[in-house]
Amino acid sequence: MEAEVLAPNRYLTIPNAFTLLRLCCIPLFLYLLFPRDNQIAAAWLLGGLGATDWVDGWLARRLNQTSEFGKMFDPTVDRILFIVAIGGIIVAGAAPLWVAWAVVIREVLLGGTVAICTLFFGMKRFDVTWLGKCATFLLMFAFPGFMLGSSTFPGHVLFQIGAWLLAIPGLALSYYTAFTYIPTIRASLREARKTAR
Repeated sequence: MEAEVLAPNRYLTIPNAFTLLRLCCIPLFLYLLFPRDNQIAAAWLLGGLGATDWVDGWLARRLNQTSEFGKMFDPTVDRILFIVAIGGIIVAGAAPLWVAWAVVIREVLLGGTVAICTLFFGMKRFDVTWLGKCATFLLMFAFPGFMLGSSTFPGHVLFQIGAWLLAIPGLALSYYTAFTYIPTIRASLREARKTAR
């Protein structure tokens, strides 16, 4: 059965509460990484956040609590989590800098472009492609792997190898999908201009 779409102002739902919980884990991640200097615990927390990325969407469909707010809230939280976490990893030197900066640049450019087009030019929100989700999935596990790989955790060398095996295709996919979004953004902007007339 197709999930019912709730009113745009329907904020207090179980999926949105779960998304909010994931957002609240960002300060905990930074606390573990810096004041506690516990890179291993921070890595496992980040891996857990990546592994539960699908849960809020599943809850929305399962409980028929899909809403326009939730469709914007979930990817926004994912992007904030991603950028803040990788920023912390860059400061801590817990992953190859060129990989981390490549991800941050892509996220800021694409996220900034979409935000500007949506807020100032009336562009409608569009869904992330399946390949885009795959890229995020790969990178969300690559960075905890890099963190564990540069720690004293048992088997850290295997985590380092696994991180590279995830990071390279994840990075390539993320930039490929960023370029494939360009025609979608252009078409959405044209549609917004026609609607505004």
